[in-house]
Amino acid sequence: MEITLYTSNCPKCKILKAKLDDKKINYNVCDDTNVMTEKGITSLPVLEIDGEMKTFRFAVDWVNEQE
Repeated sequence: MEITLYTSNCPKCKILKAKLDDKKINYNVCDDTNVMTEKGITSLPVLEIDGEMKTFRFAVDWVNEQE
């Protein structure tokens, strides 16, 4: 499973990062605004899981479901 956290280190980004770390989920971090623009990301954070983009609310739900 390939997971990337797109972040600007905003408060919501930090919450999502902490949740991922608490669950010991391996992920990559991208803070390159050019990459985010190319992917059509307009608000942060976004969690990309195997090519599927999840906004903050859905990303938190996904992380909470992980064992």
